[in-house]
Formats: sequence, structure tokens, C-alpha cells
Amino acid sequence: MTMKKSITYLAIMSATAFYGIPQAFAEDTMYVAGFGGSVETTFREKIIPQFEAKTGTKIVYVAGNSTDTVAKLQAQKDRPEISVALIDDGPMNTAVQFGLCAELKEGPHSKNVYPNARVAGNRAIGLGYGATGLVYNTEVFEKNGWPAPESWRDLEDPKFEGRIVMPPISNGFGLLGLVMQARLNGGSEKDIDPGFAAMKEISKSVLAFEAAPGRIAELLQTGEASFGVWGSGRVRALVAQGAPVKFVFPKEGAAVILTEVCAVEGAPHHEKAQEFVQFLLSPEVQTIIAQREGWGPVNKETKLEAKDTQGMVYGQEMVNDMISVDYSVINPNRADWTSRWNREVER
Repeated sequence: MTMKKSITYLAIMSATAFYGIPQAFAEDTMYVAGFGGSVETTFREKIIPQFEAKTGTKIVYVAGNSTDTVAKLQAQKDRPEISVALIDDGPMNTAVQFGLCAELKEGPHSKNVYPNARVAGNRAIGLGYGATGLVYNTEVFEKNGWPAPESWRDLEDPKFEGRIVMPPISNGFGLLGLVMQARLNGGSEKDIDPGFAAMKEISKSVLAFEAAPGRIAELLQTGEASFGVWGSGRVRALVAQGAPVKFVFPKEGAAVILTEVCAVEGAPHHEKAQEFVQFLLSPEVQTIIAQREGWGPVNKETKLEAKDTQGMVYGQEMVNDMISVDYSVINPNRADWTSRWNREVER
């Protein structure tokens, strides 16, 4: 199923529940769509109340993953109700292509956003940085006398046979792992063959291509898997729980993951939506998001204490070292790549 077809299908499925909201209530409220879990808690408890108190605008938070949110926006395209949407960079590229995002008005905080967190066409903007890199169990490495990993090439080391865990290509971290292998071996998003060749060899050492974050965490915590590919935010959350794991930004560079935000094209409360986007980009809110969610600040004026920056993309030097990928190339090829992955890598 193509990306466009899957989004359209999900749009039909998502529309029914959303349109069940009484219209009179909707007219007095600005709807913001974003992720569930801890992100939803952070927005409900720490961010939304501040904006409501500042502006008098009532906000209702609509939780869902990025694909669900794009589906809702597509379902509402002729009569939008969601005014602001938080979406991961890959699906956001699709949302922008579908004409679902309004042009961002430059403001007091967007002007201070790092250039690589700005989206071509100015219809979305980065909200927080994450990274796809390496993760390892520090206790297992110490017990075996192994040096800490530092390169994507370390995944090829035969001593890790049966010890590696990473998400499959259906997951963003797995997808970016494939792209990084392509780049490392002379290819790119436009020439993915070297990535598949590398992953075919690495797969011989993979214990599990695991999509569920909880299961990846379990494998790493217990040492059943001691090395792998994962996201900085996921690893940071494990470290906070006391797990003996550490995230590594590979010396060749880590792939950036941007959580992005856009004001929705044609939606109600257009000016307030633009104001809310600026509010999210303010150093104060960027600090809240960094401390609670581990997303690296995109506003260069945000200052964090050293204790809050461990395993985080933070500061000009680290931002410059991050590798951005081209989703305008990736998204149209993703279905074909997934089929190929299932044939050649995850057999």
C-alpha cells in the first residue's frame, strides 16, 4: 500500500471519532494534535495551561501518532478543525505535500531557530531534535573488556553476533539506520543499494529486529542484546530509569530526527495557531520540552544546565554535526524498500 493510500484509508477511519465533537464547543476551542504518552502529559500539565493563561484561548489536545494525525488533517481538509499539529519529520513531509500546512509567519522565536530545523517552503518548523545512533549496555561491555562503540562500522564486528537489536524498516530508527549504512558505503537516499548490502551482512549478527520500544528496552537492560541502533530520546528515558545503557553519537554522524510543528491550512484560530507555534519555540517552552522529553532545543537561545544535556542534541557544534535526510526521496520509495527489506534483510 502506498503512503498516499494508507493515509487516505486512515483518514476515513479517523474522521468519525473526531467529528463526534459538538460543533458549538469546537467553535470556542483551538484544537492541537500531537503525540500521546509522556508528550501529551507534558503538554497538558506544563505547556497548554501557560498559553491558556497568557491568551485566554482554550486548547484541547488531540493525541495520536504522526500517521494518525496526518490522516485526521486529510479527513478534515475541506473543513479543518485541528489548528496546530505536531508531527515527525517524515510524515510532516507528506502533510506539507498534501497542502495541509499553512505558511509559517516569522516571529520573535522562529527567527532564532537553527537553519537545519527549518523546513523547505516554510510550512512547518522543527520543534525538537532527536538522533538515530548507537546504544550499548555498559555493564556487558565492561565485563567483556570491550571499548565503547564509536562508529557505525562497529555493527560489522563479528564479536557482536547474536547481540545486536535494532528496529525494522517500518520504524523510523530502522529506516534511518538503513540510510546511514547507504551513506557510509558510498550511497545515499537516491542510491540505497549499498545500504541494503551492508544491512544484509549486519543482519547475520542481529538477535532481533524489534519494533516495540518496551521489548528493545528489555533486551538491552537484561544484556540479552548488548548493542544496537536506537533513538537518543528512547535511550535517555532508559538511563533515567537506572538502566546500564548509553547512547553514542557515531563519529561519522548521527541521523537527525526532527519533531516538527505546523499551523493547519484553512483552520480556525489562524492567528492564535501562529502565536502558539511561536510560544512552543520560545526558550522557556524549549527548556520544558528538553528537560521532560529529551528533545534537543531548536532555538539557539535556549540555555540548559549540563546535567540536562546528556545524550541530547544540544548546541551549535552538535547541531552542525547532525545528518539530515531527504524525505522527499525516501517517502515515495518507502513501500518498495520495505518489501526489499523483508526479502533481503529480515528473512
